[in-house]
Amino acid sequence: MTQTTTNQAGSPQAPQATARFTVPAKHPMVTVLGSGDSLLRVIEQAFPAADIHVRGNEISASGDAAEVDLIQRLFDEMMLVLRTGQPMTEDAVERSISMLREQQDGTGGASETPAEVLTQNILSNRGRTIRPKTLNQKRYVDAIDKHTVVFGIGPAGTGKTYLAMAKAVQALQSKQVNRIILTRPAVEAGERLGFLPGTLYEKIDPYLRPLYDALHDMLDPDSIPRLMAAGTIEVAPLAYMRGRTLNDAFIILDEAQNTNPEQMKMFLTRLGFDSKIVITGDVTQVDLPGGTKSGLRQVREILDGVDDVHFSLLDSSDVVRHKLVSRIVDAYERYDDRHGTDGAGPSGDGGGRRGDDKGQSNGRGQSQNQGQSHGRGKR
Repeated sequence: MTQTTTNQAGSPQAPQATARFTVPAKHPMVTVLGSGDSLLRVIEQAFPAADIHVRGNEISASGDAAEVDLIQRLFDEMMLVLRTGQPMTEDAVERSISMLREQQDGTGGASETPAEVLTQNILSNRGRTIRPKTLNQKRYVDAIDKHTVVFGIGPAGTGKTYLAMAKAVQALQSKQVNRIILTRPAVEAGERLGFLPGTLYEKIDPYLRPLYDALHDMLDPDSIPRLMAAGTIEVAPLAYMRGRTLNDAFIILDEAQNTNPEQMKMFLTRLGFDSKIVITGDVTQVDLPGGTKSGLRQVREILDGVDDVHFSLLDSSDVVRHKLVSRIVDAYERYDDRHGTDGAGPSGDGGGRRGDDKGQSNGRGQSQNQGQSHGRGKR
């Protein structure tokens, strides 16, 4: 599919290279270049010094040898994804380029390729497939498969809870577990359930609504009331877990940064036989009352090095919401770095910077994770 030639020509400049890619006839060029050449513009923007031309079903790139090599690998990865029937998007191309650059720079820390990340299917429902979109998300999903207790820690929008929910539904459908238990702390921003109006379910509904929303994305909405009535799916406040032993279950604790140390210990010791626990949270958004320590922060110190417990840390590069969310997360981290805070809310818990959490995935030990151009006018 590709052919690369390098010509140094005795020049003191960096070696120059040319690569040519022939797109198989079975793949329309629009799937490779994007509608209105949108994907091509993303590639040209990422490699401004390279000269990229399109002639029919052949794409050529020339420029610095290292950059051309990345472009060649990028198109190879794109073709691997397209062969699975999955379309390429602008976001997928940008993330593929980022992964390839990390591998080239030696900062990726693993051999996973963009195609391996982007084509790993977790769950399909009503014509929609849920899959990881970043390398750290793939490692998080893989950790859930391999470990009994997994912590997913990262900022808003990194897919911590959503991917855990998808794995829970997958485990239920494949009969790896008999039930799913979803829980969150019901104490947020200083409010306690007893002071809220309405019935018990009306009190807890606002806290648990995000979990219901995710369930509706992954299951037939008509089946959810039936599954909940049968106890196959249980959504409840964390306080309801006390005194229970949870066997044959996939258990998710969401918003775990709002647990205190005693609640975290209580929850972890609910683990029964043939069960799996996933705990998600963002240590920069703690809503506990002032002076209360976050159990999610403390547990990393306590369980570090314990077998079958894995800490997956995600960062702003894993945000899959609007691009502005990632920039907002980065801006807050820079502010915290400058002012010696950790964004932990009124509790002031932690008192340090969050920078040491970035780009790491910690199993038993720790492993390093981690403007527009001219479109097709160059033809």
